Amino acid sequence: MTLTDTKCKGAKTGINPNKPDEDFTGRAYKMFDGGGLYLEVMPNGSKLWRVKYRYLGNERRLSLGTYPHVSLAEAREGREEIKKKLAKDIDPAAAKLERKREIIRNAQNTFEAVAREWHEKQIERWSEDHARHIMQRMERDIFPHIGNRPIAAIDAPELLETLRKVEKRGALELAARVKQTCGMVFRYGIATGKCSRDPAADLKGTLKTRKVKHFAAMDAKELPEFIKALERNQARLFERTRRAIWLSMLTFLRPGEIRRARWEDIDFQEKEWIIPAERMKMNRDHIVPLSKQAIAILKEQQEETGVLNTPWVFPSQHRPRKSMSDGTVNRALHRLGYKNKHVAHGFRALARTTIRERLGYDSEIIERQLAHKASGPLGEAYDRTQFLDKRRKMMQHWADYLDSASSQGKVVAGNFRKRA
Repeated sequence: MTLTDTKCKGAKTGINPNKPDEDFTGRAYKMFDGGGLYLEVMPNGSKLWRVKYRYLGNERRLSLGTYPHVSLAEAREGREEIKKKLAKDIDPAAAKLERKREIIRNAQNTFEAVAREWHEKQIERWSEDHARHIMQRMERDIFPHIGNRPIAAIDAPELLETLRKVEKRGALELAARVKQTCGMVFRYGIATGKCSRDPAADLKGTLKTRKVKHFAAMDAKELPEFIKALERNQARLFERTRRAIWLSMLTFLRPGEIRRARWEDIDFQEKEWIIPAERMKMNRDHIVPLSKQAIAILKEQQEETGVLNTPWVFPSQHRPRKSMSDGTVNRALHRLGYKNKHVAHGFRALARTTIRERLGYDSEIIERQLAHKASGPLGEAYDRTQFLDKRRKMMQHWADYLDSASSQGKVVAGNFRKRA
């Protein structure tokens, strides 16, 4: 005799409707519906749905939940699902256990969890700044939207919807970089068995693109006027800011490498600045031969900062225990009248072109001094001392060229120039 919802509701502890004359106080009893499905009424009053079945000759049973949270109709649906699995020679209990394990795996393998694990694996080969920027982008633009989603459940449309939020801000380059990062996380997930697909690979051509815009950089013929403006200092820049600009010109390092320069990296005796790998974009040590002009600037800067108890060559003007802000030099260039004409990173392009075309040095020597990876099979086998003697000569030649880059044939001297 099959069950009804009324019978299920009316079932009480201690009274088995199948055996009304027997006292079931403190004992469980079963109310059968057919096909192995039954409702077990427990002594504490709870009512559990169970299904009996046979698999490989053994009798087994499976729980389907409690009544009334699982209705009679839902319990019957569960029974039919069990029958379908048995028809396919699948053990329903094993399938349920695997499903539970999958739920646990998904809860542990969220996109954020996998991304942080991937990020941790890459830190040793990245610079500190690069690692920080990668995680900041993820924390700002990705984790709030899909961070708690199982990585295996994220598909291309869902990822695209998240990237569109970045795109709508007009940050097209950032959207592309974040998509690239997400692709690396998914590929790491595939390699570690946490997901099976990289939906980022399916998004080719779906994001808006902007014409490549290079860093604004002046031409060599504009150097005389720029140097005059810098030396006259009508913009009333702090002296350490002017020195930072000069050192940017003389060494053509990346802005981050300039502002995070530490005194411990400067070897005045050998006239070298050795930047450790963790502060370089390509994550490898880099030697910067120092011209006599660069040495003079650094000594003058050392006199100013020596009383501040700071490790930084260019500390913050108001907080000397911190390095100079990453926008300081660019703001100074704006005040000098070079907004949209030249940026701090532009000194690299200026030096590369001018040294090659006007001073006649080979591109390979210049690229090594720019700390660029060499092309070809030897690209990874980087030797920080490669072409070092030629680079020393080139850096002094470049500093002397800057000294003479004025319309009158010489530059108006600053204090450090006199000492040089």
